[in-house]
Amino acid sequence: MAREIDQSWVEEAIERYRRIEALRAEFDEAIRRVQVTVRSPDGLVELIVTADGSVNDVRFLGASQVRTGPEVARSLRAAITAADDAARWAREKLYTETFGDYRRLTEA
Repeated sequence: MAREIDQSWVEEAIERYRRIEALRAEFDEAIRRVQVTVRSPDGLVELIVTADGSVNDVRFLGASQVRTGPEVARSLRAAITAADDAARWAREKLYTETFGDYRRLTEA
C-alpha cells in the first residue's frame, strides 16, 4: 500500500528546514564576529580571538625582553590554550542561544 502524502506536513517540514538554514547562517556570522580576549596567567601575552578560533591580535603586555625564550613561549602557549577554551565556550553559548529551541534528532 502506498502511503498518502500529507501536504501540510511537507510544507511545515520545508519551512522548518528554511528556518534552521537561516539560523545556521546567523550562527556562522556570529562566530566570526564575536571576540574574546584572554591573557596568559603571568599577564605577559594577551590574545583576541573570535568564536571560530581565528586570532585577531596578539599583544605582549609585559617586558618580554627580560624573559627568556622558553618563558615567552610558555606564556604564549598558555594564552593560546586559554584562547582555544574561550572560543569553544563562546561557540557553545552562541549555539545554545541560536538553536536552543530546537531539539536534536538524536533525542528521544
